[in-house]
Amino acid sequence: MRTPMANENEIKSEKILVKDIFSTMWFRIPEYQRPYIWSSDEVNELLDDLTIASKDKPNHEYFLGSFVFQFKKAGSQSGQEFDENDLLDGQQRMTTLLMLFACMRDMTKDQEAKKDCQNSIYQQGSQYRNIPERNRLVFAIREEVQDFVDKFVKTDGGTKRAKDLEELANQNGDISVQNMSKAILEIHHFFEDPENMVSPEGLLKFLLNKVLLIYVATQDLEDAFRLFTILNDRGVPLRNSDILKSLNLGALEREADKTRYAKLWEEAESELGENFDRFLTYLRTILVKDKARLGLLQEFEDKIYDPKEKEKSTGEKKPALLKKGKDTFQFVERHLKNYNAIIGGGNYDQTGGSFRFDNLVKVMLTGLPATDWVPPLLRYFDKFGHVRLFEFLTNLDNKFSADWIVQRTPTERIENMNTVIKAVEEGGDPDVLLANDCFAIDSDGFHRALDGAVYGRRFTRYLLLKLDYFYSDPAHRMVFETLSVEHVLPQTPEDTSQWKRDFSDEQRKSLTDRLGNLVLISRAKNSSQGRLDYKLKKSNYFAKSIDTCPNSLRVLQQENWTPIELEANHRTVLKRILRHYGISDQTVER
Repeated sequence: MRTPMANENEIKSEKILVKDIFSTMWFRIPEYQRPYIWSSDEVNELLDDLTIASKDKPNHEYFLGSFVFQFKKAGSQSGQEFDENDLLDGQQRMTTLLMLFACMRDMTKDQEAKKDCQNSIYQQGSQYRNIPERNRLVFAIREEVQDFVDKFVKTDGGTKRAKDLEELANQNGDISVQNMSKAILEIHHFFEDPENMVSPEGLLKFLLNKVLLIYVATQDLEDAFRLFTILNDRGVPLRNSDILKSLNLGALEREADKTRYAKLWEEAESELGENFDRFLTYLRTILVKDKARLGLLQEFEDKIYDPKEKEKSTGEKKPALLKKGKDTFQFVERHLKNYNAIIGGGNYDQTGGSFRFDNLVKVMLTGLPATDWVPPLLRYFDKFGHVRLFEFLTNLDNKFSADWIVQRTPTERIENMNTVIKAVEEGGDPDVLLANDCFAIDSDGFHRALDGAVYGRRFTRYLLLKLDYFYSDPAHRMVFETLSVEHVLPQTPEDTSQWKRDFSDEQRKSLTDRLGNLVLISRAKNSSQGRLDYKLKKSNYFAKSIDTCPNSLRVLQQENWTPIELEANHRTVLKRILRHYGISDQTVER
């Protein structure tokens, strides 16, 4: 069969059998594509579908799906010797089929079947027949993946190296290599499972002759990217970051730049995972300094690259905040470096030989309801570096958390953070900036919120984390995983308990849910243990559950827990928090 090809300015679509795909076509996974991310579920689903179809209707054609590619003629790019197809949509399925051929090759004893599988994976070269050696599927910019394919897919017997594959599957390396290792192991397991009752030879014959797909092909780069964008909900959904990357790669002229920035982007995606889209929203906020009202891609298009709003003074369109292509990649690269520097937990030397900064960041990431404070922190660091960075973070945390605790709306909190970004950009000196009114808080409302019953409020765990932060040793990192809020004086003590003798009903009603009676424990709550009398509760329940909670350790040094101790601790923690937020306990009206 002749290789499918789309003429210039033409979008072509036809159905094609698997045997023709893997004998006449050559594919390249381009720079803007995501890594291989299929899990065992998707791999097994594909194998199940093929197996069931081969058994139930062995003489009928089976439609496996579609794929989209951009056809690129030989010589259309520097160094390109042959016709190639950049695979835009369908790489997960095509990569899995490539690995399936390799597994069937290694599991069959039929030499003809081995040969057909190997020919589907790569074309063996011959200097006498002037035939070049070519892989059926090439992974652009992913050297680790291409090396993996050469070693375990292309090489006869490569998929049988179970021990090596298991090691790669469990390493924190390239995500494509991890998932491809798992997929090969899963395919072998599928054939070895007697319940599936399928042989490599039987499935191979059906796959080559009865399984077909539909392709959509174009030569035009803009059409290719448009298809890439339109089809982002098909198969494995593409993220906003995938499409934003493709738009900016398309704006680059030099191949070297495409390779460099595509690799940078992919490494960032691998490192940040699903948080990469959120990171891009931080960058959008730094540029726009306004609440997002559209999707991330539309925000970049309509607010950053081609603003639709007009200047009030002139009536002219606002200028672009960033250009597509190199400007965008450099902006991402700079702020990614900054993000890793300030969020990655490596600021010990920058904060006077302590973990105060890193510990506060961890408390904020764990306890606050949102991360809208990250963009102003990134903007400050980009402008001033480490100069008074810890003081800025403290002010930023106090402002954001106080707004939350006094029940400012999410929109108000976001607007206040955007005001901080504007103050950073307008301020030429950190000293002046740190005294700016943008950090002002509602002192009265904050004090009232903390002095009443707080148990059950969303901010309670955060306040207790903050107390742990205050009482922790800044020379050490704070360590906490599972955290629960627990009462010292229980909510429902036994009628015969010491609690009922030490506290009147009125006192329990007034004091039980206040901040001074609450501590964090590093385990799930246990209601029966929580009702024990103080000394037993302290030794049997708290002792093994507060070793990483400095405030809890301080509180439970008390030998007794009566209304006197509870009231005293409440005043202690309240004053400690208020002092940190710059509020005098004596001057606030009670």
